Amino acid sequence: MTRLTHVDDHGRAHMVDVSGKEASARTARAVGSLTCLPETLKEVRAGTAPKGSVIRTAELAGIMAAKRTAELIPLCHPLPLTKAEVRIDIDDDLPGFRVEAEVRTNSITGVEMEALTAVSIACLTLFDMLKTIDRSMVIGGVEMLSKTGGKSGDWGRTAGSSGE
Repeated sequence: MTRLTHVDDHGRAHMVDVSGKEASARTARAVGSLTCLPETLKEVRAGTAPKGSVIRTAELAGIMAAKRTAELIPLCHPLPLTKAEVRIDIDDDLPGFRVEAEVRTNSITGVEMEALTAVSIACLTLFDMLKTIDRSMVIGGVEMLSKTGGKSGDWGRTAGSSGE
């Protein structure tokens, strides 16, 4: 039987002790999307969205969220991030926005949650900034693309392995 790492023998939640692990370079990449009406994209491109530069603001919000992940997710270790980058691109085929984050650290545990949090908050920020012109938006497809480093080694999503 697999033992849950965040629950003790009495069923109490606890933060996993990672003090015996060695620090290593770790990277995680995650992706997600926000679909919207084509008219919404037109306003964003034209710079006429009511709340201004929605893409740049959402990218910054994602970076800030990555840095605060341990405050948002119970039992998540606070990590010294060495890189947090969020890129949002307009994708006419959705139609909507493709959001991607890359987070790095040189630490004793991975940054998958930080990358996923960055993408999620960037998508939520886009939604918040555009909801006055489009209430039909949908956030979706938030998933890990890859991770490197650590005891479990490297991992990458293969084509067609998405939960979509």
